[in-house]
Amino acid sequence: MKLIKLFFALALGFFSFSCEHQEENITVEVSNELSLDRAFETVEISKELLGVESLNNLGIKTVSSKTFLVSQLIDSNGDGNMDVLLFQPEVKANSKALYEIAKLPDDFVPSNEKICYSRFVPERTDDYAWENNKVAFRTYGPNAQYRFENKLKEGTLSSGIDAWLKRVEYSIIDKWYKKYTEKTGTYHEDTGEGLDNFHVGTSRGVGGIAYKKDSTYYISKNFISHKTLTNGPIRTSFILDYGTWEADGTTVKESKKISLDYGNNLSKFEISIKGVDTISAGLTLHEKDGVVTSHEDETWLNYWQPHGDSELGTAIVAPSTYFIDSEKYETEAKDLSNAFSHLKVINGKTVYYAGFTWQKSGQFKNQYEWEQYLSNFAKKLNTPLNVKVIK
Repeated sequence: MKLIKLFFALALGFFSFSCEHQEENITVEVSNELSLDRAFETVEISKELLGVESLNNLGIKTVSSKTFLVSQLIDSNGDGNMDVLLFQPEVKANSKALYEIAKLPDDFVPSNEKICYSRFVPERTDDYAWENNKVAFRTYGPNAQYRFENKLKEGTLSSGIDAWLKRVEYSIIDKWYKKYTEKTGTYHEDTGEGLDNFHVGTSRGVGGIAYKKDSTYYISKNFISHKTLTNGPIRTSFILDYGTWEADGTTVKESKKISLDYGNNLSKFEISIKGVDTISAGLTLHEKDGVVTSHEDETWLNYWQPHGDSELGTAIVAPSTYFIDSEKYETEAKDLSNAFSHLKVINGKTVYYAGFTWQKSGQFKNQYEWEQYLSNFAKKLNTPLNVKVIK
């Protein structure tokens, strides 16, 4: 009997130890090698890195304050399981910060606000629109192309990226489209939230791509299909497929994965492309009355221009791995003058970031402040935060 009791006690002790071990928090170290404070950069932590089977009911908190931070779970490989945790740490220059992965309290109420938001918009022909708390964008689908080619109303033929100039931090996409569908107003007029008065046409807008063959740029038409991947407090992401298109005998196959994170003015473009070994991401020059600046060592390109009663900066930043150089391309043909960032295609892929600031939004006072942001963005992009599990 004593032997049975001893065995039971040992088994119970082992079971208790196992449960406690599973409940034990995991400490994550985030290190910053730059002489810049870091914030509004999204860190991705996979369940493989943490050595856990599931991220469900897990959150992340600071070691110092024990306060749970805003986080978001995503399915990175499309298998239906959440396998990556997103959060945005704050790390001082040349320093490290510690965070804990821990089970969320039973009474914890996560942020369900979809500040980073995107969707297909069938009620406005077939736009695809996306936004965060800083900026908003849209581009155009197959029905818009069909309507253009058949001379119907509300047709648009463009693979360029449109900028929606918002100056509020809350979501405006649904609200502005509702104005359109219910005919209670128009998003082409600013009633305090901003407006869309950015012309795209067949230009590259803010980050559309082109293929340069000899001295001519070739472009795709509208996207042919879409898939929304994530919406949430930290990131929205989606895929646009452009199928195949021709560039003077060269067949190009193009698909874009676009994501936009909280606090960022630039969307990330991950382009899957076949048939070419370079591609060019462009910024429309509109009336050609602005200033093109570039910093090739820091891999960014900017176009600062007068815009209505304000000023506007549009920009592209590329990882140094993909960046080749930049070019200001001017022509008398309508909408075809663009500033281009030329990029390598490596293993069928290229990556860059594109976005804008509108002076009237109050985010940046002038061109100098905006270009400082681009410079710092490029430095951070090319020297990412280092993340490791330390226990």
